[in-house]
Amino acid sequence: MRKIKKILVANRGEIALRVMRSAKEMGISTVAIYSEADRNALHVRYADEAVCVGGPKSNESYLRGDVIIDVCKRLQVDAIHPGYGFLSENANFARKVQEAGLIFIGPSPEAIELMGSKLAAKAAVSKYKIPMVPGTEEAISDVEEAKEIASNVGFPILIKASAGGGGKGMRVVESVDVFEEQMKLAVSEATSAFGDGSVFIEKYIGSPRHIEIQVLGDTHGNIVHLFERECSIQRRHQKVIEEAPSAVLTPELRDEMGRCAVDVAKACDYVGAGTVEFLVDENLNFYFLEMNTRLQVEHPVTEQITGLDLVKEQILIAEGNPLSFRQEDLTINGHALELRVYAEDPANNFLPDIGRLETYVRPQGLGVRVDDGFEQGMDIPIYYDPMIAKLVTFGKDRQEAIEKMLRAIDEYKITGIETTLPFGTFVLQHEAFVSGNFDTKFIERYFSPSVLEPKSTEDADEIAAVLAAMLLGNNKPKVSTPSTGTQNGTVSNWRKNRVK
Repeated sequence: MRKIKKILVANRGEIALRVMRSAKEMGISTVAIYSEADRNALHVRYADEAVCVGGPKSNESYLRGDVIIDVCKRLQVDAIHPGYGFLSENANFARKVQEAGLIFIGPSPEAIELMGSKLAAKAAVSKYKIPMVPGTEEAISDVEEAKEIASNVGFPILIKASAGGGGKGMRVVESVDVFEEQMKLAVSEATSAFGDGSVFIEKYIGSPRHIEIQVLGDTHGNIVHLFERECSIQRRHQKVIEEAPSAVLTPELRDEMGRCAVDVAKACDYVGAGTVEFLVDENLNFYFLEMNTRLQVEHPVTEQITGLDLVKEQILIAEGNPLSFRQEDLTINGHALELRVYAEDPANNFLPDIGRLETYVRPQGLGVRVDDGFEQGMDIPIYYDPMIAKLVTFGKDRQEAIEKMLRAIDEYKITGIETTLPFGTFVLQHEAFVSGNFDTKFIERYFSPSVLEPKSTEDADEIAAVLAAMLLGNNKPKVSTPSTGTQNGTVSNWRKNRVK
């Protein structure tokens, strides 16, 4: 066992703050890294120390693994927490962290590599007789051979990038006539996005639910699951609303899927927090999809229903501690929902809407949690994912969690940019969601820009007043500016400790 005294968080925004808060409660010092675009970011101010690692683009800063490791050596850091995204599933980075004598708060490089390839992952878990979607068991490049396999599997089929994610390198093919064209497009996109053009074929399950299981494994061979998360409300194959538990899983199916998730983790000797993803069809048959070897964006809903702090568990595991609980000790308590509040315009195909947070007021009250990394007056940078916050509600049951979420959305005041808040209201009031009778085709079936309500009268009056003032030549509209980090001329600790 090795006690961690100082952690560098190799990430930004809300997840960096999330990790630092748990570390602080454990008496662990924190180091933030930041790009030039994030110089005044909240995670920079919160950390005990902070270091600029480069320019605004990710490849100039947050993806510079060697620079990050050098910072750790210079500041005598014990461990690196990668958060999610950026370097979190980069096996080469995890290996270099270990070679530098540092602790990587996550799984082994070998586990990351194995589960990072969908084909290798399928092969690894096959001995556990986990249900798989029919298709090829290895990469395929010969178009004619692929056509024959696709015909045997039965159209429609899905061409998928082996190293893919987020819908990249993925093509639905309805017939043999367009197969060759779609396969070439999938290979090209996979090569461009991941540097690996390997693709494989699966039977296309047209309207599945996307349900994932959270797992935890320690260095002593103990692995447990922390139940499921329903993640079927998606746009462009990326999640927008998640909940725990799912509205459709029976206790028996939950146990069966949980056992399969644990077996997947065993297949790669998994250590730390990970997520096993499944597709579930209309008859509640489930199929292994992939494993994400990191903390998930939607982990707060699991924390709400289990009472566990997953970041603290990650740190304890990384120190070499055994899990302090067994599977039979875990129970589901209540229901939790998460809405990802993106700087996106749902009325314009969810395109990013970058700008300044002219108004930013968080909702409050019992059962409401906001994980964010912004404050009023800050700009949403164009260089990174447009997520502003994760709005989470918790209730004694699903209905109460939905009611709290609707109230929280109504209280969440954001102006200056468009967000996914009104989309959240639409979903949570829709009969298909309320009844639990929905799948990953929800947006395609039910949503169109016209369903969103127009701006409120209050917003319209405010806009009219600003325009009138401008036309009359009065003072220009006031625009808030980011906090400077100083009070009464005294430099705050975060500026003193920020390493230039």
